Amino acid sequence: MNVPDSDDTFVADLDVRYRDVDEMGHVNNAVYVTYLEQARVDYFREVVGLGVDDLDNVVASLEVDYERSLTVESDLRVTVWVASMGRSSLRMCYAVRDGDQVAATAETTQVVVGDDGRPRPVPDEWRELIREFEGDRLKTTEESRQPQ
Repeated sequence: MNVPDSDDTFVADLDVRYRDVDEMGHVNNAVYVTYLEQARVDYFREVVGLGVDDLDNVVASLEVDYERSLTVESDLRVTVWVASMGRSSLRMCYAVRDGDQVAATAETTQVVVGDDGRPRPVPDEWRELIREFEGDRLKTTEESRQPQ
C-alpha cells in the first residue's frame, strides 16, 4: 500500500490505553481494529460532518498488515484516506503509526446501508465532501480497476 504523507491526509491522534496492552507489553493485534474504527468515526465527523448516530455504513471487508508492535508509550496516530468510491461503497485505507514509523496498514470496504440493512448509493453530499478533501488520491471504482 502506498502510504501518503500524513501532512496531506486526515490524521487521528489516539491514545494507547493500558487495557490495550497484553502481558508482553504490546498492543493486542485485535485492538488495532478498534483504532481503525475510532479513526474512521473521526474522519466522518471532521470531513463529512456526521456524528456516530448518522453513520449508516457497515464494514464489508477488513484487511490488516502488521509491521511493528505498539506499546503503551507509543505516539499513536492513524492516517485515514478514502482511496476509491463505488456506487454504494468506500474503500478506506489506514496507516497506524508510532510517531513517524508505520506499525500497520489496513483497508476496509465500507458499504452504505439503508434502514432495511440493504446497500444504497453513497449520498451525493458525502461524495462531494470526500472528493473535495481527498483530491487526486480519490478514484472511482472503475478507475481503480484499470491497470496503471
